[in-house]
Amino acid sequence: MKAKFSLFLAAAMTAASIGSTPAYAHHSFAAEFDGSKPVRLVGKITRVEWTNPHSYFYVDVTDANGKVTNWGCEGAGPGALSRRGWKKGDLKLGDSIVVDGYRAKDGSHLIDARRVTFPDGRTVYGGTPGDGGPGDNGTDQGALPGTPAKK
Repeated sequence: MKAKFSLFLAAAMTAASIGSTPAYAHHSFAAEFDGSKPVRLVGKITRVEWTNPHSYFYVDVTDANGKVTNWGCEGAGPGALSRRGWKKGDLKLGDSIVVDGYRAKDGSHLIDARRVTFPDGRTVYGGTPGDGGPGDNGTDQGALPGTPAKK
């Protein structure tokens, strides 16, 4: 009887996983990003994903030759960003922003967004507390130079 139940349970778990979407795993900074490759993006918001464990937003960046490249920007989860004063609706499609971060190790158009400057000039630390990346001091506010201290 136990063997039949175990077999049934294994089959049910396998069936449940078929066709499902993969879960995004939470990871350390160093698992995906290169702290020796800083980048500054200036562009317009094309999409915002206010999700856990990381939020994502996408920016169209135009280079000197007029070529537009869409960059993904990974930030902390919504809870951490909210504690910093960043609200879900703060970034709107078409807004021009500045993002300072670090490139993905795989060379893709993805960065870890360590500092985000909104259209109104407000700057927010975008890193995930405890991820070990540049400016991480284990707090929501981080310790990047030029990032306002938590009040």
